[in-house]
Amino acid sequence: MNEERKIEVEEVSAVEAPPRARVEDTVAGGERQRDYLEGFLAKKPEGTSPGAPGGETYEAVVAALKDIYDPEIPVNIYDLGLIYGVDVTDDGHAVVTMTLTTPHCPVAETMPAEVEIRVGAVPGVGSAEVNLVWEPAWDPAKMSDEARLEMGML
Repeated sequence: MNEERKIEVEEVSAVEAPPRARVEDTVAGGERQRDYLEGFLAKKPEGTSPGAPGGETYEAVVAALKDIYDPEIPVNIYDLGLIYGVDVTDDGHAVVTMTLTTPHCPVAETMPAEVEIRVGAVPGVGSAEVNLVWEPAWDPAKMSDEARLEMGML
């Protein structure tokens, strides 16, 4: 049952290159059809509510949050990962769920109020509410890549 197998080796001096594919070869008549994805990525989703992610009001709230910086860390609170959720209703009520780096943070009393004022000032937002939570606890893994780069952690 012990069969001996041999591998045959053939030496060659050159190998002919395979033919290159051409668009003309794949399309009947040589004329390329219109790309069905043309403009797909540039097109905005239809029917997006202003308060839904990608909507005008939602994105304006996120931009407002990116203008608020932690006083001890030179990174905005959104990229720092302190914002856990942004919900904007169709009637303009914004709810921001956030945390702080620690419960003993020096701005624990003022930061939620600043967030509420800044979000409430966004055009399209009628009222703003901030929910400060401690679970799950914040950790550096929640930071965006931009924040890590700013902090020298990348």
